[in-house]
Amino acid sequence: MAALGRSPLRRSAALASLAMEPTRAPLETRLVEYRQRATVLEGYLAYEKRGAGKRPGVLVVHEWTGVGRYVKERAEQLARLGYVAFAADLYGKGVRPESAADAAATATIYKNDRVLLRERVKAGLEELCRQENVDPARIAAIGYCFGGMAALELARSGADLKGVVSFHGALDTPTPQDAANIRAKVLALHGADDPWVPPAQVAQFEEEMRGGKVDWQLVKYAKAVHSFTNPDAGNDPTRGAAYNADADRRSWEHMKCFFSEIFAESPS
Repeated sequence: MAALGRSPLRRSAALASLAMEPTRAPLETRLVEYRQRATVLEGYLAYEKRGAGKRPGVLVVHEWTGVGRYVKERAEQLARLGYVAFAADLYGKGVRPESAADAAATATIYKNDRVLLRERVKAGLEELCRQENVDPARIAAIGYCFGGMAALELARSGADLKGVVSFHGALDTPTPQDAANIRAKVLALHGADDPWVPPAQVAQFEEEMRGGKVDWQLVKYAKAVHSFTNPDAGNDPTRGAAYNADADRRSWEHMKCFFSEIFAESPS
């Protein structure tokens, strides 16, 4: 999992280098309060303020640290590509782990309760679809680390999505038979040397996708370990989680190409 240290300047520079997309319109961002049953959640919405037409929506699911700077920046990047991006909150309003131990404990609650995990990420999907500038027929979900696992579970639940992208996410599930429910195309972006998602788990994922007759892709990045898209993960791959600029850039480009395919038209 990603380190919890703060390095805003380094992070901003790294994210800016991913895709030098021109600013076509002012960016609108805001916190959005919503609910999953009795639990109050607080996500982050980002989109360009232009025109009245509907555009594709992208649900973004956070890492184990919850809705923080990193996932908000990713939502803003997606908004600059022309999408309406919503960073969903799976933990609950105000639940933002500040240490690795707290993040691990919080994420484990949902990893061990996939029913609750699916309900939380589905609530985020529903909130995204409620936005007046979103075309509910053109929705994708992406996630990072813990969020990649959550995005895949959303697909396994049978959610009406065009596509799902997992960035260095866990690929295992206690219900592999649920792959038969998947309606979305799936893109898994994986660090080839990730010790937290080892080859055996990757092989099981491949078998799951084949068994469910899913339209899926798996891309592995050389010398990349866990959390390869996050500069806060540091630069020491021997720790199992580290930033990899090449894998970061390449995975973002793979996602963009995937979106062009699943939405079948430019969001412009």
